[in-house]
Amino acid sequence: MRQMVTYDLMETVRNTNEWLGASARAMASYPMFGMAPNPMFDFMAAWGRVTERSFGRMVTKPAWGIRTVVGEDGRDHLVETVVDVPGAFGDLIRFKVHGRPEKPRRILLCAPMSGHYATLLRSTVASLLPDAEVWITDWHNARDIPVSEGKFDIEDYTSYLVDFMKFLGPDTHVVAVCQPAPLALAATAVLAKQEPDAQPLTLTLIGGPIDPDAAATEVTDFGRRVTMGQLEQFAIQRVGFKYSGVGRQVYPGLLQLAGFISMNLDRHAQAFGDKIAAEARGEGSERDQHNRFYDEYLAVMDMTAEFYLSTVERIFKDREIARNEFWIEDQKVDIGAITDVAVMIVEGAKDDISAPGQCLAALDLMTGVPDEMKASHLEPGAGHYGIFAGSSWRNNIRPLVFDFMDKHRSRKAEGKAAKGAVRLAASND
Repeated sequence: MRQMVTYDLMETVRNTNEWLGASARAMASYPMFGMAPNPMFDFMAAWGRVTERSFGRMVTKPAWGIRTVVGEDGRDHLVETVVDVPGAFGDLIRFKVHGRPEKPRRILLCAPMSGHYATLLRSTVASLLPDAEVWITDWHNARDIPVSEGKFDIEDYTSYLVDFMKFLGPDTHVVAVCQPAPLALAATAVLAKQEPDAQPLTLTLIGGPIDPDAAATEVTDFGRRVTMGQLEQFAIQRVGFKYSGVGRQVYPGLLQLAGFISMNLDRHAQAFGDKIAAEARGEGSERDQHNRFYDEYLAVMDMTAEFYLSTVERIFKDREIARNEFWIEDQKVDIGAITDVAVMIVEGAKDDISAPGQCLAALDLMTGVPDEMKASHLEPGAGHYGIFAGSSWRNNIRPLVFDFMDKHRSRKAEGKAAKGAVRLAASND
């Protein structure tokens, strides 16, 4: 009960601040105050608008907002979001583009479950859609999942990825961004052992913590400083009475958001101060750069407690993936069993979350993959978000990833053709 009270208290504080913002905006916007102009009222209304919007976004799942894509015929084609594989904790959704021939590139985008919704990769999806068929893992907010659905930890997450890869088939290119990189690697290894023919064509790992000890960051330092008992005591709460997941143990999104903001408090304070000043001057707009960024950044989701704790303990503290000692139930996942999946590593030179070297460690683990099927790229000047969104992604990384996919799709096709010719010659003999 104590944990539920704490959870509801945080929601009460959020709700109160949203109400204060709405009240300030409404009161300071009364036309009667125009009879005695005072900049205080403009500032109060601006503060209210920004505050109401900011605290309201914290419990709202953002929309994908990808409505059309331009085809090779120069026409706008409608994009429909379709759930291909539903799940209690996450769906596999497809961005189906109507009215154009299906693209040969089939991409599964593994979105992180690290406090934000999959819509954090909206710009990544939008950049891929003109040239590929795109699917993405759309994880659900744990607060909305009834306790009766059971647990969800990193083993369950990996099993979901295995099922999604099986559904899409062996001609799929898997791209894992940040947190799911080690688990996407593990899922590929599971397929290599259980169903080799279902393995993806290529695996692109972007800024993920394959070996957190390869390069220290504030994230890895935090994982070393705190004990699992401390984490469970101070980070885990039970969902309150307002949501369907009442009683479920979670790492609350609002608590995560407080941690995100505290890491760059001065920068966020400056951004909100500038936004309030712009609104007071009448220079604000609905879709300006501030709102586009913070509408997504402030929209946070709860993670199941077992997923968060198992990630910290098994990926960061015990380094099970880095040591190739990851187990799912009673089955060891051998990354060395991967032999026929081309892998590309993408890192940012200024990544302060998954520093250069952490993701690159995957290449040493994949002992069964020939060197000619391995590639890596270090993007100069790019931070963590820059390697999957923004100009570095669009101008430099995305073309390299597409070239890598096409190269190995051709290699696979040539290999199949050669095997077919051998079989035909043998049958003729």
